[in-house]
Amino acid sequence: MRLLLVEDNATLRDSLARGLTSVGYQVEAVSDGEAAWQAASEARHDVIVLDRMLPGLDGIAVLQRLRRSGSAVPVLLLTACDGVEDRVQGLDAGADDYLVKPFAVSELLARIRALLRRGGGRADPVQNIGELEIDTAARAVRRGGRRLDLTPKEYQALEYLAARPGSVVTRLELFAQLYPGEQEAGSNVIDVLIGRLRRKLHPPGVTPVLHTRRGFGYQLSSEA
Repeated sequence: MRLLLVEDNATLRDSLARGLTSVGYQVEAVSDGEAAWQAASEARHDVIVLDRMLPGLDGIAVLQRLRRSGSAVPVLLLTACDGVEDRVQGLDAGADDYLVKPFAVSELLARIRALLRRGGGRADPVQNIGELEIDTAARAVRRGGRRLDLTPKEYQALEYLAARPGSVVTRLELFAQLYPGEQEAGSNVIDVLIGRLRRKLHPPGVTPVLHTRRGFGYQLSSEA
């Protein structure tokens, strides 16, 4: 499940990102409203956790832009304001739920699960790239109808790339997503991981979908 986390407090943002990643969510974390709008425009997410008070473009403005654009992705609004008028404004702007700071992470997780169960704005769980089929609900991958046996890290890497079809993802970005909090310098773990994944995705005679763009990063695309 792909989740966009928007929080300008670096300590809270990093803590929440680690916690959400540890329970299996694929987290994209940004710190301001413009970055949130750009991220939401460029990739599909199953849920957006959005802080109300942000520098520049605030959370309400981001939410209104999303709804005007036709996006129905579930949005959980975080705020330090617990007044009735504040809650009403957030819900009227298009929020699906509202959580007041400070909060327990267990409650945040429960509210995210509730939004996913509703399913009203949930993205299609099955994504196709050429003959490659990625089912994010079942966490299953098939190529030409045959299920591929991927490790959890291989699947996470593939799902992250699939959320950005055609876009080039840098080695550093992929490392930060898969190994949050660890040091990348001098490590070839991503090279090894991508090599294993490529061998599983590309049996003899099939069209490659995972490409290395030398000097830039990795790209998932049905086009060479």
